Amino acid sequence: MEEAKETPNFRQRVWEIVEAAKPGDKASRIFDLFMFTLIVLNVTAVIAGSVKSVEEAYGSQLRWFEDFSVAIFTIEYLLRLWSCVCHPEFARPITGRLRFALRPMQIIDLLAILPFYLEFLVLDMRFVRVFRLFRLLRLAKLSRYSKTSQMLARVFTSRKEELLITASVMAVMLILASSFIYFAENEAQPDKFPDIPSAMWWAIVTLTTVGYGDVYPVTTLGKFLAAAIAVLGVGMFALPAGILGASFVEEIERQKVGKQCCPHCGEELD
Repeated sequence: MEEAKETPNFRQRVWEIVEAAKPGDKASRIFDLFMFTLIVLNVTAVIAGSVKSVEEAYGSQLRWFEDFSVAIFTIEYLLRLWSCVCHPEFARPITGRLRFALRPMQIIDLLAILPFYLEFLVLDMRFVRVFRLFRLLRLAKLSRYSKTSQMLARVFTSRKEELLITASVMAVMLILASSFIYFAENEAQPDKFPDIPSAMWWAIVTLTTVGYGDVYPVTTLGKFLAAAIAVLGVGMFALPAGILGASFVEEIERQKVGKQCCPHCGEELD
């Protein structure tokens, strides 16, 4: 009977620790700092391991650190999955855990450790090497332990509709720019602008004002279109910057006056 009473309390405490630290919860704060540090070191190790000289000199140490990290991340993932039923939203043992596992952050957690286990299940190493890129998704886990990243997520969430509209307009502009430059330049440069999909490379670098110079218009109409598209590109990229900038100011003001926002929808909480 005593074990039956202690188990829910222990599970609740595990849930409190593995979730983002609350004010005054020292154990949860220490856990967050440990995971934050481990993730940063992991991403650093993945980047350093891509350097041939580093891999040759410290390959065994990097692999040992990878094994240690995967063990910690796996335990963390299982603890979250085990203790999530303490939250009312995931109270049901099976469907609740399934719903919890399908949340974006949990999917990222799974993809971050999946490449390690695939090496034991898949014989085609080319397939495994592709999946190893998912190890860099550990960087996305930082948002769970960083207040700054959480604020950034709230900013994007609160302005998702405006950003979606801006992205839609930019997609339309990309298609129109690619189509116009194709019809203007196809005859003069069939090798550079053979079709509209190929022209999209030029449209992207022009709209973003990068302009690599490997493909450029030579006709009068093409040059006129390129100038107009470049100017429009500057204005289009200023739109999301302005939206996000205003949202950051609002979020900072909310924090100053002590208002809290829902981490899922970005709306103010009463």
